[in-house]
Amino acid sequence: MAITLVDPSGLPKIDVYRQVSIATGSKLVFIAGQVAWDADGKTVGEGDLAAQVERCYLNIGTALAEAGGSFDDVAKLTVYVVDWTPDKMPLFLEGVARASAKLGTTPVPPGTLLGVAALDVPAHLVEVEATAVID
Repeated sequence: MAITLVDPSGLPKIDVYRQVSIATGSKLVFIAGQVAWDADGKTVGEGDLAAQVERCYLNIGTALAEAGGSFDDVAKLTVYVVDWTPDKMPLFLEGVARASAKLGTTPVPPGTLLGVAALDVPAHLVEVEATAVID
């Protein structure tokens, strides 16, 4: 496996991600920000943050599979959420959990979650991009 996830001593352990990923593979994969579009370009879960998070993660999973990888190969996630406030975390985590159940893995690489004013389409509430390293 090209990615080893670590919580170094001296840094806090966060349940939803690891602090460090150590990559040893040879193929870098950069996945564009994925929004809650289905394969036909229709928005999934309009107005539903959990449904949109789920779809974003599933779309990342699809892109990773095309590159010959999986969430086990993700070195870093960046998440953009419209009008983010901490009270939205349970909905965000619900979406991740639903995607995890379908993907058969819990994606916990290092990540950054950023609140933004808007995304490309007003109906989109979240966008997720990934960097992966595959052997």
